[in-house]
Amino acid sequence: MLLAIGAIQAELSRRTERLRRYLASSVNADMTSVWIFAGALELPSPLAVLLTVAIYLHLWGRVWRQQLTRPAHRTVFSASTVILACLAVGPVLGLVDGETPFVDTSPNLRGLAGVCLAILVFTATNSALVMIGLKLRNPDSGLAEVTGGWDNNILELATLCLGGMTAVVLALRPYLLPLIVLPIVMLHRSLLMRQFQEMATRDQKTGVLNSVAWHDTAVKELDRATRQLSSFGVLMIDIDHFKRVNDTHGHLVGDTVLKHVAGTLENTVRKHDSVGRFGGEEFVVLLPATTHTEVVMIAERVRRAITALVVRDHGTAVSGLSASIGVAVYPNCGVLVDRLLVSADNALYVAKQTGRNRVVSLIESGDTG
Repeated sequence: MLLAIGAIQAELSRRTERLRRYLASSVNADMTSVWIFAGALELPSPLAVLLTVAIYLHLWGRVWRQQLTRPAHRTVFSASTVILACLAVGPVLGLVDGETPFVDTSPNLRGLAGVCLAILVFTATNSALVMIGLKLRNPDSGLAEVTGGWDNNILELATLCLGGMTAVVLALRPYLLPLIVLPIVMLHRSLLMRQFQEMATRDQKTGVLNSVAWHDTAVKELDRATRQLSSFGVLMIDIDHFKRVNDTHGHLVGDTVLKHVAGTLENTVRKHDSVGRFGGEEFVVLLPATTHTEVVMIAERVRRAITALVVRDHGTAVSGLSASIGVAVYPNCGVLVDRLLVSADNALYVAKQTGRNRVVSLIESGDTG
């Protein structure tokens, strides 16, 4: 019955899944965990394995086969990691009085603990195997690339929770299983809409905000600062002599360098700051609720982080990077976002004209570097 319901859900979500896989650039959770985890909880291990194989064969034949982003060996690998995760769940459930946790309908905290532990074991086993495989394929990949990010992992946990609820329905009221399909289909579609929103606001090469989305964020911060009579900062950052990187190592390595620089910026500034790509090798950073002194300190920290950056890409190591940074602060440098950008750009020009690899603020007509 799980296979039939899973196949129906896959057919209803076929176009959605194709688009999601086509647009995805990293580890991507799907809805199969709902049915597979329910099977791991309710079925003997051999049947749970057969269920997993059948679901993946159906998805391969109906959804993934014609996609270049989903070759056969990746499907086999994914199915294998899920099978091993299912097998890891069996011993955990054996701790719950040696029975499936849903036979006894009376309140049972031990059964709840068993299911929660099964979710953790399933997630840990599958995630660890996927991370190892991705790291072996690309040793230079970062943590976010091999883990899929926090949101993706929370989604996977959510689908496993739904799988646990599906197992309850299967054990106690199996005729209600079809009622689970529509919510899963709609959840799947909402994930696609989120991907579209991400694509509309993110720079595709670096993953930070694109110029339009960053400008919109800055306008909102300007409105907030105007109401609260506070200040905020803007950094204009240019990677010094970036053309040399492209000329020496090629544009693909140059794109990798830009991606690592963007990641360094996001890791160096505060969590509530906004990093955007302004164009080419130029980045902008919005620093809400900061004074001029704090903005200069953050800019200097960013400059040092870029100087220390070493980018490795398929045997090529790029080091010796530096950045020139222009600083602007609201309201000292302007009361409009565009005026602040002009002020930061003017300060950046001074930084480049006076030796590069430095932070310049025109407010105090000085620099650090």
